[in-house]
Amino acid sequence: MSTSQAPAVVELAAKELHGPGVIACPHPAVAAWSHHPRVYIDVASHGEGTCPYCGTVFKLKAGEKVHGGH
Repeated sequence: MSTSQAPAVVELAAKELHGPGVIACPHPAVAAWSHHPRVYIDVASHGEGTCPYCGTVFKLKAGEKVHGGH
């Protein structure tokens, strides 16, 4: 039996991003067992970002634009 799981994917609305377009991880949608030190993931630059601790992928929902983005 394998214990590895595919990384979680959390889709975000642009309004959920903080400051310069980041999201904090662990995010409330992430399982409690995977909590780790808080890090901020840049989602605005490329439309998605991955947590270096738990592998959760945070990405903007289809059609979402970050305020001031190009």
